[in-house]
Amino acid sequence: MPKTKEIHTLSLKSYKDVFDTLYTSLCLFAENYVDNLDVAKDIVQDVFIKVWEDKIEFKNEIAVKSYLYTSVKNKSLDFLKSKRFKTTEHMSVVDIDNLNKDSFYLKEVVIEEASSRIEEAINTLPNKCAQIIRLSIKDLTNADIAQHLNISIHTVKAQKKIAYKRLRPLLKNYFVLLAFLFESSN
Repeated sequence: MPKTKEIHTLSLKSYKDVFDTLYTSLCLFAENYVDNLDVAKDIVQDVFIKVWEDKIEFKNEIAVKSYLYTSVKNKSLDFLKSKRFKTTEHMSVVDIDNLNKDSFYLKEVVIEEASSRIEEAINTLPNKCAQIIRLSIKDLTNADIAQHLNISIHTVKAQKKIAYKRLRPLLKNYFVLLAFLFESSN
């Protein structure tokens, strides 16, 4: 007996879970194309509405993500090619073509996905560790972090050490991916 492919239409709960999980990442992804957060939010909302109204079916979670990122990319490019955008923003055809390249798309998807995973990992840390790591990511020095949080530099260093020890195993696959991504873009 041949195997049948399992295809699912998103239930309301699944749809909400996907929306809650990916909305912010998709908005930031779209903003990389359109350079306007409000327009990006509109684009992402339009894509989610289409998925719901058309009752689009997916094989698995990867298919959902792939569809959403590709749809947001295409809708963003459609916006950039639109007459309204061209008359107000004056983006050249060459610039739009560069945004349409697979390398730009793949790089942005990887960055958004890795950022999301990094944030999830940071959320597993104790509050003080998470605060320190977030400030460190913003390029604050240990002295700046200590002053900002009204703690000693030794506490900052100790908390960073704890955070890195906990984050390393959670993020090891993403560090390799990001290193490869940035190496290939240079």
